[in-house]
Amino acid sequence: MGSISPVSCPRILNTNLRQIIVISVLAAAVSLVYFSVVIIRNKYGRLSRDKKFQRYLARVTDIEATDTNNPNVNYGIVVDCGSSGSRVFVYCWPRHNGNPHDLLDIRQMRDKNRKPVVMKIKPGISEFATSPEKVSDYISPLLNFAAEHVPRAKHKETPLYILCTAGMRVLPKSQQKAILEDLLTDIPVHFDFLFSDSHAEVISGKQEGVYAWIGINFVLGRFEHIEEDEEAVVEVSLPGSENSKAIIRKRTAGILDMGGVSTQIAYEVPETVSFASLQQEEVAKNLLAEFNLGCDVHRTEHVYRVYVATFLGFGGNAARQRYEDRLFASVFQKNRLLGTQTGLTADSPYLDPCLPLDIKDEIQQNGQKMYLQGTGDFNLCRETLQPLMNKTNETQTSLNGVYQPPIHFQNSEFYGFSEFYYCTEDVLRMGGDYNAMKFAKAAKDYCATKWLILRDRFDRGLYASHADLHRLKYQCFKSAWMFEVFHRGFSFPVNYRNLKTALQVYDKEVQWTLGAILYRTRFLPLRDIQQEVFRASHSNWRGVSFVYNHYLFSGCFLVVLLSILLYLLRLRRIHQRMLRGGSTGAVLWMEEGLAAQKGPGAL
Repeated sequence: MGSISPVSCPRILNTNLRQIIVISVLAAAVSLVYFSVVIIRNKYGRLSRDKKFQRYLARVTDIEATDTNNPNVNYGIVVDCGSSGSRVFVYCWPRHNGNPHDLLDIRQMRDKNRKPVVMKIKPGISEFATSPEKVSDYISPLLNFAAEHVPRAKHKETPLYILCTAGMRVLPKSQQKAILEDLLTDIPVHFDFLFSDSHAEVISGKQEGVYAWIGINFVLGRFEHIEEDEEAVVEVSLPGSENSKAIIRKRTAGILDMGGVSTQIAYEVPETVSFASLQQEEVAKNLLAEFNLGCDVHRTEHVYRVYVATFLGFGGNAARQRYEDRLFASVFQKNRLLGTQTGLTADSPYLDPCLPLDIKDEIQQNGQKMYLQGTGDFNLCRETLQPLMNKTNETQTSLNGVYQPPIHFQNSEFYGFSEFYYCTEDVLRMGGDYNAMKFAKAAKDYCATKWLILRDRFDRGLYASHADLHRLKYQCFKSAWMFEVFHRGFSFPVNYRNLKTALQVYDKEVQWTLGAILYRTRFLPLRDIQQEVFRASHSNWRGVSFVYNHYLFSGCFLVVLLSILLYLLRLRRIHQRMLRGGSTGAVLWMEEGLAAQKGPGAL
């Protein structure tokens, strides 16, 4: 019968103990590393996702009332002094996050009823050109309105900007100066807002266009950092940085705005442009605006070069007036040469291809009347309107022969506002993504429909609620005009698919005043950043404490584990010595016992 050696049992036990210790140490280390990676990833991944989600919500569902009890909320006021009236807009934003790469998160203030804090008064400020001493009294209701909504404790640090546009631009410089001086003198006496000499001025059409471009792209989130691979980007080469690496950032959107009197286009020019002549280069200087939206002038990630051009007389109503003036001149000249009476009586009207089929209309000029009858020929209307584009044969030009930098049509996006939206949506119900072929077909069908049928559809409420008879009457003309301005004037190809016609962005009407306050408060984050410097040197651990404490815990855990391992190894060595000492004694004892047994047997 076999037996187990007393020495073999500890050997097996020691081997198993060693394996268990090694496996335990490895398992603990792997678990600790995994635990660290998972928790850090979850923490910061969640923060990143939460940040994106919160930013999305701020853009899409920014309809909550502003918390005026929050001391970390800042405010700003912009008064838009237009030609027909003045409006005040109150904006607010939380404390800047301290990252010089990020812009202020400015949004429109909302009252307790969650309505935007906006107020409008009439007439326009230019009506006081001959009585500038009354301007402060005129604008006081707007400032009182703003003062009621901005917390009293915030008044002294709330910037106020009074920016005047079209109506003031046409006044002589002396009258402009008198109005502004009255504002700068009287407002600080009655209000505590932050209001300096540079906060009241007459802005140019170029400035207004830049502000509108900034506002639209801010709401679209195009000034934020690239966070997803599928986002559209553009490579930007900044002036003076030919030898440095190009910047890769989000692609911004261009804007097209056709009003009643003028049409405006604004878009970023990401690449350095060349000019066909010195004269063209001089003109371009007045149309290109370069600015830095960042709070640090030494950083270039928020430097933008934007082309802005405004074309007076190219709005929908002004274009129709130019068209009718041209009709008068050409028809009456033709009548004199041929001895005809076209358009002079209702029985022999001028056949207008730009009016709906069979509609009758009358126009007047200098006491003379001309009778019109629509033929509803969309293509002929387009051909008739082409001379009004005033295009030239010079390269890189648009309406009126004005310089226009190249547009990268394959990597661009535009939003069309005002008449671009009304033309596509009010009657044709095609607002949103623009398709030239579908739009042209719908416009052609509309023009060729008899006026009585169009009126019947209108009476049955088949068009947009704000569409009126004036819209129905001139829809054919304005559709053709919009089509020609976009494709022939601005040279967009017929297969261009990145135009969106819109009235609002994310269900919000975006005013140029948003872009104005974004630009004019761009240096304010420096104040918050400087205030955070001392705090960051002492309490910045809050941002990294999780990582620091986690690694500290990991280090302590490994030290303790190593101490336990060393202790166990020491115990093992002591145990082995004891076993070796016990084995020697047992051998000697066995030898002595055997010798004693052999002794008596020998005798």
